[in-house]
Amino acid sequence: MKKQFAVIGLGRFGTSVATTLAQLGYDVLAVDSDEARVEELAEVATHAVQADATDIEVLKQLGIRNFDVVVVSIGHNMEASILVTLILKEMGVKQVIAKAGSELHSRVLKRVGADRVVFPERDMGARVAHNLVASNIIDYIELAPNYSLLEITPPCEMFDKTIRELNLRTDYGINVLAIKRGNEIKVSPGADDVIKKGDILVVVGENGDLKQLEEE
Repeated sequence: MKKQFAVIGLGRFGTSVATTLAQLGYDVLAVDSDEARVEELAEVATHAVQADATDIEVLKQLGIRNFDVVVVSIGHNMEASILVTLILKEMGVKQVIAKAGSELHSRVLKRVGADRVVFPERDMGARVAHNLVASNIIDYIELAPNYSLLEITPPCEMFDKTIRELNLRTDYGINVLAIKRGNEIKVSPGADDVIKKGDILVVVGENGDLKQLEEE
């Protein structure tokens, strides 16, 4: 049975999450107190409802505890964001993912039970910054404070060499998760796989180690 998702708060981030999940074929309940935002999602989400998510009775009527994942993406109202997260966990929602705007907000959300906290603005800022300073970085995802995943075009000195010859794991502490070549992707490449010009590498490691692959 496919997972069911609810998204509470339909700003840019919430709308993007709800739309993407719906396009991937999942059932999505979209909730916001703003009627115009709800109407925008009415044809995209499985259900789009105008409601006050800080009201526990409203959440009960929506059957919110039956959803596998609830994303709390309430924007500037920190108090409402925290209250909704707390109510959801007290209702028994299995997984609550909450959007935070600051470290303080994040700490409070975790304290009241959020299973995961995301910083969309900060994370996007980090991606843009890495793309600006290193010309060969295509995408960047911070997995932990000092640990990241990069999509990167390999430096020319890697061309026509095998992963074994480059010894990335031993010498650099970097793991190659996948090689993209045109429309094909090879997941978990072997030691004898050769890196070619035009390839894109998906690599993971500590930030200090990954920096050795970045080109200015």
